Amino acid sequence: MATIQDVAQRAGVSVSTVSNVLNGRTDRMRRETLERVEAAIRALQFTPNKLAQQLKTGHTPLLGLLVPSMANPMYGHIAREVEAAAQEHYGHRLLIGSTYRDRDKEASFFDDLLAHGVRKVIVISSLSDEGHFEAAAARGMAVVSYDRRATPGRRTRVSHVTPDNFEAARLATQHLIDKGHRQLAFATVAGMTMSRSAKIAGFQAAADAAGLRKSARVIDGGPLNEYGDSVIADVGRSIGAKLAAGGARPTGIVALNDLMAMGVMAGARDGGLQVPRDLSVVGIDGLFLFALSDPPLTTVQLPVREMARAMVDEAMHRGPDAGSEEHERVFAPDGLIERGSVAALSARVAKTPVRR
Repeated sequence: MATIQDVAQRAGVSVSTVSNVLNGRTDRMRRETLERVEAAIRALQFTPNKLAQQLKTGHTPLLGLLVPSMANPMYGHIAREVEAAAQEHYGHRLLIGSTYRDRDKEASFFDDLLAHGVRKVIVISSLSDEGHFEAAAARGMAVVSYDRRATPGRRTRVSHVTPDNFEAARLATQHLIDKGHRQLAFATVAGMTMSRSAKIAGFQAAADAAGLRKSARVIDGGPLNEYGDSVIADVGRSIGAKLAAGGARPTGIVALNDLMAMGVMAGARDGGLQVPRDLSVVGIDGLFLFALSDPPLTTVQLPVREMARAMVDEAMHRGPDAGSEEHERVFAPDGLIERGSVAALSARVAKTPVRR
């Protein structure tokens, strides 16, 4: 197996010159020298020792991605788009970990990534405390936070990329209102993360504008267990079953996300209700998977590909010397995808931007 010394000898140059070629430092190199080195590399079929390069630089061509739980298909979708952007535009591969929205687990992952030379990480976490993010950034890591807003007026080394959760929930609620629904509910889980708070605010804003605030309610399905997002569908199913079993119920529900919406529909069906005849349901995410449900889920489409590219760009371009300037990008939803999970209760014409 050829070594870098063999390449240098064949090309008649120093080892440092070959190293400069391998690392792209050729702007001041004579063209004839560059061509000799490249010819020697091809002739000897030389492959650089990646481990040695990483040990020398202290960096690896890996991008870290921390998600609450890979059991939530939305995070798998985001991971796919992040990986595609990182590989296509920057030649980086993806290293994924599940944190279950636990601060200590997130902090431990930062330590592990740093120890393995990973200096760029995207974190899907709407926890209110970002102190461990700031600590990682202070140690030289480029940190991008997804699904939460920066704290107003607070300087930070952490970049933020997020969907407009307020507008997504407002759009979903307005669709139900436009379809004639007057008894509305928002289905969620216990624990008030920033994204959940924004969605509830969007739901309530739409109800307020329609004069329906008194009848609009938030249904808390209770706390998640240690597996977090992986059981959101079960929480939704419990909510659907309880609605089917008792008294006055809403005619239209906005769910926290698509996974919970599927759970709500399953629970309603278990209790003898039909969706959308007895209960209309709207999700938030826009996952292609739930176009296959019965009935197919009406949902607000989030711009996942665009957000993934923005997160990767932020991670790659934000170096340790970026300072503490506030950097936040908020992405509006692409619109609402109207499928079969919402029934019209009146002849009113829908005003919500709809994709079919």
